[in-house]
Amino acid sequence: MPDSQVITLTTDFGTQDHYVSAMKAVMLGISPNARLIDVSHDIPPQDIMAGAWVVRNSAFLFPKNTVHLVVVDPGVGTDRNPIVLKIEDQYFVGPDNGIFSLLYDEFKYKAYKLNNPKYWRKDRSRTFHGRDIFAPIAAHISSGVDLKELGDPIKDLVTYHWATPIGDKDGLQGWVIHIDRFGNLITNISENLLEDTAGRRKVKIYVGNTIIDHLVNTFGDVEPGEPVAFIGSSGMLEVGINKGNAAKMLSVDKGAQISLVLQK
Repeated sequence: MPDSQVITLTTDFGTQDHYVSAMKAVMLGISPNARLIDVSHDIPPQDIMAGAWVVRNSAFLFPKNTVHLVVVDPGVGTDRNPIVLKIEDQYFVGPDNGIFSLLYDEFKYKAYKLNNPKYWRKDRSRTFHGRDIFAPIAAHISSGVDLKELGDPIKDLVTYHWATPIGDKDGLQGWVIHIDRFGNLITNISENLLEDTAGRRKVKIYVGNTIIDHLVNTFGDVEPGEPVAFIGSSGMLEVGINKGNAAKMLSVDKGAQISLVLQK
């Protein structure tokens, strides 16, 4: 039996419909003592990498043996595999569509294809595997079922990658990979990469038509309405607006280029 009976839920279902409640009902029917924690149901529809980002930044804050149910599944009903991963002391249940890419890029894992229908719902829809496959599997894991009972080991998993930042003697070029609810532009430039490239040298940041002439610690270091560049809580370079929405005010979307130029 796992030390924790926490099951988290991350989906693109929203809360307007019954989908999230249906999954919770199935899980509580199997594991009535499970503690169900909503991470987010506001992942943009079918945006696999947005879901991957949320999971990457939340999962390892939970107690050991937490089960993470992640359903952003535009390929539901096709031949994509349902899987479970064991990474360190956490479990991850969801589709093999790249949603866990940011995890198995960083960590060693064991993966199983969920091909034992004994642990699925008997009445299965072709379009709601969140309720009929993933939710019961998550509950069974929480109740202590061994992963080997759920299916066969699998090694070759679907992987999505963001572009890798490009660096040279003059600076770095990266991209906006995520925009949060506040409109902050989160890039693929990590704090470690920035430090390795710039050292103690000052940098200018170019994004859209905006130039930011230095990094700050937090929003309050500039006046309201002014743009800021800082290392965010995820350990990545971010661009924001003090008391504003950078994505809207700077007219920048995901995939936009961001350049850091070293100052002499």
